[in-house]
Amino acid sequence: MKIGVLTSGGDAPGMNAAIRAIVRKAIFQGCEVYGIKRGFSGILEGDMVKMDSLSVADILHRGGTILQSARCLEFKTPEGQALAKDQLEKLGLNGLVIIGGDGSFRGAQVLNKMGFQTVGIPGTIDNDIGCTDYSIGFDTAVNTVLDAMNKIRDTASSHNRTCIIEVMGKNAGFIAVSAALTGGAEAVLVPEVPYDLESLATQITKNVARKKSHSVVLVAEGLFGDPNSIDHSSSFKVGNYLSLRTGLDIRVTILGHLQRGGTPTFFDRKIATLMGSKAIDLLLAGETEKMIGYSENRIQIYAMDEAINTKKSLDPEQLELVNILANA
Repeated sequence: MKIGVLTSGGDAPGMNAAIRAIVRKAIFQGCEVYGIKRGFSGILEGDMVKMDSLSVADILHRGGTILQSARCLEFKTPEGQALAKDQLEKLGLNGLVIIGGDGSFRGAQVLNKMGFQTVGIPGTIDNDIGCTDYSIGFDTAVNTVLDAMNKIRDTASSHNRTCIIEVMGKNAGFIAVSAALTGGAEAVLVPEVPYDLESLATQITKNVARKKSHSVVLVAEGLFGDPNSIDHSSSFKVGNYLSLRTGLDIRVTILGHLQRGGTPTFFDRKIATLMGSKAIDLLLAGETEKMIGYSENRIQIYAMDEAINTKKSLDPEQLELVNILANA
């Protein structure tokens, strides 16, 4: 069996661990494996390379993806999809493992309709994929945010400042809430929950009155809409409001792509390795259009359509607990 593997969409720490498991498990089972460069763009351009065990040596600790990643608008067109089919047939690939988010999984469904077996592995720091508690990269990204919070709190305390930290997550607040809960933030603002900047300003003023040395507020990048728009910055909008309303010394930090890079944590390496291995098992068993998730502390298999169409929700109890612990 000839198997292809690609990474698509935003990169996430742990993708390399998944690639390593896929390649070595496939070779162990007597398969040929081809790495497809730059996601679906690599399919259209025929940019694929045969991989062996040495191809994936010493990559467990590396962030990003050795196969690189890109977004490919051409693949969404009928012409692009016809070209993709031609390229895959030329190489003789019959099974593909696609690591990415919901957009990548929609691409996998297109390939499946063309007659290619597809298995999806959730790889996104946003952790917004349905049917899985965790996606590859989320744990590392949250730990990166926690490290930044610790450093920013040191200087905030030294100068009695309020610091606004903007974190990634696209239009989802999972990174923000998880980091706020475990990093001791005074408040967290996310797109999924109505926010009240006036109440936030009042609370921060109370913190100052009770001699609290600092306040740290986490803001999800999609709070005010599309995080990719040119004039967008959720954190500066919040910071400007609080500065005018309270008269306090407000500082803003946008962590940005720091959250995408770095050495993946134990947990991200673990789930990536388990998911990569399971992907080969599914392809060899003839399964297709499946997503491998991690829930209830174990690997579980879902129909890809279910994963795409299941909306993942924030835990309201965690949001409430952030406020209780910060303002008691």
